[in-house]
Amino acid sequence: MRDILILDREFGAGASTIAARLAQRLNWRLFDDELTREIATLARIPVDVCRRREERLDPWLQRLVHVVWRGTFDRNLPSPDLAILDTDRLVRLIEQAVVEAAQSKPCVIVGRGAPHFLRERADTLSVFLYASRELRFRRVIRRVSSKAEAVELVDQVDEDRKKFIKHYLGYEWPNRQLFHVMLNTGIGDDATVESILQLLESVNRAEKGASA
Repeated sequence: MRDILILDREFGAGASTIAARLAQRLNWRLFDDELTREIATLARIPVDVCRRREERLDPWLQRLVHVVWRGTFDRNLPSPDLAILDTDRLVRLIEQAVVEAAQSKPCVIVGRGAPHFLRERADTLSVFLYASRELRFRRVIRRVSSKAEAVELVDQVDEDRKKFIKHYLGYEWPNRQLFHVMLNTGIGDDATVESILQLLESVNRAEKGASA
């Protein structure tokens, strides 16, 4: 049974909203911003640590921090103290958090490398969400303080993610082989949610029939 639903996404494509609605409809546990908090806990980062150092001894660490922390709208999430982390350690912590989250299935997991870290499992359904730049900008501008910040986030977060994954994991992002389906959220949140639910139900029904 596919009882781990993974959503990866372009920044601003609406994945957090869609994931929350999916988790509610399915009555499954949601791992989105909670997953970032868990990574911070594993790193023993105090909740009140919200600073980022200017010294960038490890430029890939700074990029990874942007991928994981900057790509969320929750400004209360702890950000790692770069003096006590390196890229290798942070990647290991992210993988550990994702693998532990999967143990709490049924669940919905958003991003954080889950399509890659859970790629060998047979109980996942992996979906990539994308949208036009204009739609993503309109979503982001509703959540941030300025047009300039929205433009920077839309243009930079995915670029950081793409460069880091290529450098560190060795493939182009998004890697289509990691996903069962890719959906344009321009069809609307309702249609996107219904499409994913129908796909999940169809796949589980087909696999159950095949094993009967």
